[in-house]
Amino acid sequence: MLPGPGTLRNRLFGGLGQRMARWLHARQPGYRPHGHIAFARLCAVLQPGDVLLVEGNERISSAIKYLTQSTWSHAALYVGDALPVPTGGGERPRLIEVNMHEGCTATPLASYEGYNLRICRARLTPAERTAVIAFMVGRLGVQYDLRNIFDLARYFLPLPVPARFRRRAMALGSGDPTRAICSSLIAQAFQSIGYPILPEVSDSGPQGAAAAREILHIRHHSLYAPRDFDLSPYFQVVKPALQGGFDFHALEWD
Repeated sequence: MLPGPGTLRNRLFGGLGQRMARWLHARQPGYRPHGHIAFARLCAVLQPGDVLLVEGNERISSAIKYLTQSTWSHAALYVGDALPVPTGGGERPRLIEVNMHEGCTATPLASYEGYNLRICRARLTPAERTAVIAFMVGRLGVQYDLRNIFDLARYFLPLPVPARFRRRAMALGSGDPTRAICSSLIAQAFQSIGYPILPEVSDSGPQGAAAAREILHIRHHSLYAPRDFDLSPYFQVVKPALQGGFDFHALEWD
């Protein structure tokens, strides 16, 4: 039986999407991190359930930074020792992330040595952390949503994009539960336990009421960008240099 036109179209766009994904993930030369934090110190303060934000140096990173007006172009979840050591040896994967060309995959921490990074930490119980991590582990192998990858590519053209359209441009989800993008899958993990990130807030009380009650509305997970974990009032930004007792008097200046 010959494949139908819909199947042929999906194969065509799937092949084009994969080639474009590889092009978008090509690294750009000349990247230099601005932070002065020892990578080993950052690794030492990470806790399971932390969100690690990355300032990438790939072509796709430039588009995401432009759309979100943020330093952070990628997000990964730190899962600690939840995953086994590879059978062939090597470093234990401690991050779960979603990449265009690989889908949802497990990655060693060393993959991001030399990048600008930020740790964002939710206030969770041990059981809640376990649930968030289990959600992500259960999504390993899920493919990246390439349905609207062509929308990202057009942001490399020298055309201005009105600010009101940038957030929607990041909503690449097609509604297919077997596909995801990096920040949307992590947002789903936290929403699965009811934890807020950047919910929409409305005031249910009369105007000017002193004790007006706020109602939190859950934003759809596809509308979350990496920077939202940084901006969220419900995630603590962890500075590795300030952990364990920091005394600026001990610094040696040249």
